[in-house]
Amino acid sequence: MLKELKRHHHITYLTLDDGTADPDALEKAEEYAHEVITVPHRVAPKFGARFYAELVANLFLPLPYFISKYRAQAMTRKISEVLKEDRHDILICDFLQSSINLPEEISIPSLLFQHNVEAMIWKRHADVATNPIKKAYLESQWKRAVDFERNTCRRFDSVIAVSAEDAAVFRSEYGLQCVFDVPTGVDTAFFARRNDDTASGPNLVFTGSMDWLPNHDAINWFINDILPTIRHEVPDVSLTVVGRDPFPELRELARRYPNITVTGRVPDVRPLMKNAAVYVVPIRIGGGTRLKIYEAMAMGLPVVSTTIGAEGLPLTDGNELLLKDTVNDFANSVIRLLKNDREAVALGIRAAKRVRSEFGWQHAADQFASICEQAVEA
Repeated sequence: MLKELKRHHHITYLTLDDGTADPDALEKAEEYAHEVITVPHRVAPKFGARFYAELVANLFLPLPYFISKYRAQAMTRKISEVLKEDRHDILICDFLQSSINLPEEISIPSLLFQHNVEAMIWKRHADVATNPIKKAYLESQWKRAVDFERNTCRRFDSVIAVSAEDAAVFRSEYGLQCVFDVPTGVDTAFFARRNDDTASGPNLVFTGSMDWLPNHDAINWFINDILPTIRHEVPDVSLTVVGRDPFPELRELARRYPNITVTGRVPDVRPLMKNAAVYVVPIRIGGGTRLKIYEAMAMGLPVVSTTIGAEGLPLTDGNELLLKDTVNDFANSVIRLLKNDREAVALGIRAAKRVRSEFGWQHAADQFASICEQAVEA
């Protein structure tokens, strides 16, 4: 989105820097911003003593942990300094988490870009949790997330959601009036269709940040509940899970089961995707839209997803992808595609055609820019 916006607008990009960015990250930032301002900030590594101590301490705080851990007074001061320069037309806050560092006074029109209804994610976490202690903690996070998200959204002049469904939730649940939605986009030049590339076997792939709890839950559910049925019918099936910072539990599953590969972070996901026969999205928790589905579709991969996994995308079951929500239905759909190359290829071709004709980034960026211009002129 920023790459497209930079073609016609001056972008100043402020970001927390947790020290994990690639060495050339600042140099690459020239692709999407005219100037980049970084503020050092450290969060507790997951599963360490400090991490668990912060989780316990958060029980006595009004903010949910996924918000409070990003509080940085240095960022608040830096935002105030930039605003005082009086050379920008609009402040765009990307993600709810970033809003924790906004100064009290914002002197220019402001817009919150909401990639999800965050409280909905935590409610769904609580709904699927089976451990009573974990369930109680997640319910606490959900209730605090609702309060914070509602109050924060009301601070902004406008809110942009990434689906009409999310926009409707913001209106009905939070009472927001000035809410817009923009379509999810994909870089169709980068995620090119496979053409003559074919899978080397019955390989399944999932991509996504594995430190994001909905992705972690999805793969746990897939490996433990769905994959055994697939393996019974297709014994040599393999699964590759691609994404940064996988939980230790996931790495243990990979050690326990044959033909499961957990890569961690990779410089380029495309080679691993090109080798896949089916792209799976077994997400049970989440909101917003699934960029990963458009990426897979752009490459001509047949996709099997849950309904929640494809939530917010204007796609049709059986046309561009298969939508299945039960263990048996999901497993049987994957098995069918693995055994029927003609059906799998046809599904992938229809998917790629739809993405390339309607969901390139230029279309989404034009709508986003138009909303920003309306906010400035209001």
